[in-house]
Amino acid sequence: MTPQQQLADVFVALAGSATEGSPDVSETLAILADRSPALLQVRAASVVYTPGGREKARVNGSDSDVTRLEHEALSWQEGPGHGPRRTDARLTAPLSLDDTPLRRHWPRYVPRALALGHTHVVALPLVVPDRTLGALVLFSDRGNVPSADARALGQSLADFTAVTLHRAQEAEQGRTLTGQLERALTSRVVIEQAKGVLATRRSLTMDDAFDALRSHARSQRRPLNDVAREVVDGQADPALTDPTGAAPEGRDSGT
Repeated sequence: MTPQQQLADVFVALAGSATEGSPDVSETLAILADRSPALLQVRAASVVYTPGGREKARVNGSDSDVTRLEHEALSWQEGPGHGPRRTDARLTAPLSLDDTPLRRHWPRYVPRALALGHTHVVALPLVVPDRTLGALVLFSDRGNVPSADARALGQSLADFTAVTLHRAQEAEQGRTLTGQLERALTSRVVIEQAKGVLATRRSLTMDDAFDALRSHARSQRRPLNDVAREVVDGQADPALTDPTGAAPEGRDSGT
């Protein structure tokens, strides 16, 4: 397979990681980590994905040793793919792990990487317009330090992957928001139905029916929606639905 065919194959694989329009994050990370060494002529690669928010950082390596190293580096906050220096432009050039200042800066990461036979690292950022989502880390020895052309190609892969991951993040946020809106709408509908039931059974106005529903929920320390659902299903406390029950004497201005 020619280099051009290899490159096309990687991009097709990354694009194909989308399932029903929403990219599979784990598959996308695995494709980038697994395909980068052969395409960029390096010994190994890893992808560090740090989406932010409540989502935990993820790492994928082209082999089990690199994967283990990056998992440990995540807890240490060391290495080119972790910590505040992740977006440092200097990391996009090959860094010698024999460099004394680097050993001081990454006291646990450097010895472990050297023990695996890696002498140089490069970190290519996964960047979207508003933030950095992580990095593609390339590991090499002195005989296969990636050239400027190889790093430029790697950055193109990182950029494409960043867009793919960003789409996945936006899709997940959209699904979460949709679910929240659907639950809020369902809750509102159930409450309105319960108000109608109470208003009919107890000859109340809709406002007084809501006050009765809310007061009962508060007195029982239960969610309003749960009490409303019981009223609609005919399983509510008779003290709430009994036609002889007293209408609320006054409305609480709270919600």
